[in-house]
Amino acid sequence: MAAPSLPLPPVPAPAPPAAGRSDRPHLTELRLSAYAGHRAVALPLGPFTLIAGDSGSGKTSALRAYEALARLGGGAPLTEVFADPASCVPEGARPDGRRRGFRIGCTADGPEGPVRLDVAVQTEPGLRIVGERLTADGRTLLETALGNPGQRIVQAAWHNTGSAPVTRASLPDDRLGTVLLPLRVAGRTPGQRRVLAAAEQMVVALRSVFACDPRPDRMRLPVPTGSGRLLGGCDNLAEVMWRTRVECARRHQLFVAAVRAGCRGPVTDVLAERLADGTVRGVLDRGDGTRTEFARLGDGELRYLALALLLLTGPGVLALDAPGEVPSAMRTLTVLADGLERALDPRQRAELLGLGARMCERGHIRLVGTAGDAAWAEGTPGVTVVHLTP
Repeated sequence: MAAPSLPLPPVPAPAPPAAGRSDRPHLTELRLSAYAGHRAVALPLGPFTLIAGDSGSGKTSALRAYEALARLGGGAPLTEVFADPASCVPEGARPDGRRRGFRIGCTADGPEGPVRLDVAVQTEPGLRIVGERLTADGRTLLETALGNPGQRIVQAAWHNTGSAPVTRASLPDDRLGTVLLPLRVAGRTPGQRRVLAAAEQMVVALRSVFACDPRPDRMRLPVPTGSGRLLGGCDNLAEVMWRTRVECARRHQLFVAAVRAGCRGPVTDVLAERLADGTVRGVLDRGDGTRTEFARLGDGELRYLALALLLLTGPGVLALDAPGEVPSAMRTLTVLADGLERALDPRQRAELLGLGARMCERGHIRLVGTAGDAAWAEGTPGVTVVHLTP
């Protein structure tokens, strides 16, 4: 099998089992081998991770790489995932012949132990996956490489342990082979079942990801009722509150308590009022007959409200493509929040930090955020702070 145009890193030795491993598949490491401003960077991921660094250190690009892997894990083609692939190529990267590209990867832990995925993407002369490797216990379970550059396929080989040690076939070069394995691997031999289990763990860990960046200017406006699923910009926060208040009184009361702790003035309830035109708007009930519309709240208060609701809700209330074929008890929702502390005052940051740490400790949600200066989060139990340097 031909070597990939953009070589993947060598397969590492297997790591010892982690104590207290969760059965819910989740990412424990994001690798930026050669991506945007990053080279040979490995970011450890805990239940609650803050990626900190000065402007230009690559915090946002790290989250974009995570989101890109998540979308690839959901089966999206490269052209949908990378709208501007040239921006992903490390600056000053020398082309291999006429080819340029980037490399990213991750590790997913779960019932199968640590499983690694590494992907090499070519951007020039055409966008395509030219190398992919899925490994576990130091063994390569799937490997793809570019064969004939004139064909839009890669040559794949996966572990078998049957009469032949590997099975070889062609796969399309615009999607992850890991996602396609269930359609190609029969699962008859122990080796094939191992490949399928590792691929499933990786896909489940990647698919339950929700990228969130609350936009206060849109949250101030009345919104029509619809699916009741929270959008990435939290534009429809009032509509989602209408739904969650009815469906789960306990979570709503927790949300009200969080809002009371992070917003100025008394708060006895957080409501969604239906207007004459059928739209709904958010209001804070002050308890004395006064109701403060979301339109009067500051950016920090609205971002705080949106992030608090996000941490207290579940995947069924979010606009994401979660693996419906996998029981919810086996899924972990991961929230990506760029600029987590943006517009928040010290009290709101502290309250959100505590709420996030408590919810992430339960294991049903994980949070990866960015912050310019994460000194306010250092030393908090359950929070991993990763520092980047330009």
